[in-house]
Amino acid sequence: MSDSFTLEQLRTFVAVNEAGNFSAAARKLERVQSAVSTTMANLEQQLGLTLWDRSTRIATLTEHGRVILAAASRVVGEAETLRRTAADLVGGVEARVALCVDALFPVAALVELALEFARAFPQVDLHVDTETLSAVSERVLGGTATLGVVSPLGVRPGLERRALASVRMIAVVAAGHPLAKRKGALDTSAFNDFVQIVLSERQDSGVPDQAVLSPRTWRTTDLHTKRALIVGGAGWGNLPHHFIADDLARKRLVTLRPAAWAEDEHTLVLSLVHRRDLVLGPAHRWLVSRLEALCEQELGQPRRKASRRGRSSA
Repeated sequence: MSDSFTLEQLRTFVAVNEAGNFSAAARKLERVQSAVSTTMANLEQQLGLTLWDRSTRIATLTEHGRVILAAASRVVGEAETLRRTAADLVGGVEARVALCVDALFPVAALVELALEFARAFPQVDLHVDTETLSAVSERVLGGTATLGVVSPLGVRPGLERRALASVRMIAVVAAGHPLAKRKGALDTSAFNDFVQIVLSERQDSGVPDQAVLSPRTWRTTDLHTKRALIVGGAGWGNLPHHFIADDLARKRLVTLRPAAWAEDEHTLVLSLVHRRDLVLGPAHRWLVSRLEALCEQELGQPRRKASRRGRSSA
């Protein structure tokens, strides 16, 4: 077998199969039929295999032909991917986008974002990570993430910031917890005998715990663990409304009204951040645009209505 067969021969082979016959492939490729027939004959000679059964009026694939077709389709597909990737790079499309989001970010919006990104930029690698509070900014400043979505107290100096949407945090407790039986506004003393579950930084040097009312706290760095502990009755705490909407609807959780907090005190603005020296290429610009739209769609609170004085809420 000769190794001198060409990509053009493989493309023609795939085109003939897709078109159904040599003449239809010739029209599709804008070539004369004799040229297509010659290309197929040369490919067969170089491979040392008969790819087409020409004993009938319309040539059909042989058993060997079907095997070679599968391999040829893969090669042609990879070559097309290579062509598009090179064209994208020449046109300024990035090879990689790395996004780090705060744990408060709605997962549904993140999934939809990733799916849309894959369709819009199939050749660009997307890296997605989740952190808490200032750890998001640290990833961006350190260069391991090119874009970050962070809550207010997690923003670090030296980053460009763009408001996306607001997240409403609400105080909740399990339906069977003693606090669930108390109605109306609760004085701070009402929490003295109960554990508060607090979302904390992974490192001690980060943002201090926020919105703490109970003298006893259990700390976790994972939002899912915090929710599980509260649903399980271990204590009470603040959680994003979008994150526990189903728990509230099914009455697994009930809301609390700490008298110390104003109604919108813990509405937090999620912001997009990136380093000031980052040049936003097409993939990054697309991601920025879609992040804002998907956040507003999922959270139902556009950034223009978000409270910019919101504090990070444990």
